[in-house]
Amino acid sequence: MKTTTCSLLIIISLLQLMIPVNTEETLDSIMKKLKEALRDGGNRPSTVTHTFSCTSVKALGNLASCPAGMIATGCSCGFACGSWNVQNENVCHCLCPIIDWTLARCCQLS
Repeated sequence: MKTTTCSLLIIISLLQLMIPVNTEETLDSIMKKLKEALRDGGNRPSTVTHTFSCTSVKALGNLASCPAGMIATGCSCGFACGSWNVQNENVCHCLCPIIDWTLARCCQLS
């Protein structure tokens, strides 16, 4: 009895998967809503312009700090050390025991 019930449920599930779905209508309705949203709020030109600028700061030892207003987006360490972290969003800290230099990649969006 259990095998028959399970088999029947599997067959019904497979039949439901075989029923064609009108995806074209679904895509059309999604595109229509997207066009309406863009028309309502997307036609106004932006008066705000942003610039993205980056620089590298190299320091001796295991710490390199970014200038004020910039954040560290990546670090490099001397002696092929690949272990580092960013502290307080603007300081690169190399974690290997012997480090001769540390480089911070610092960026700012303004």
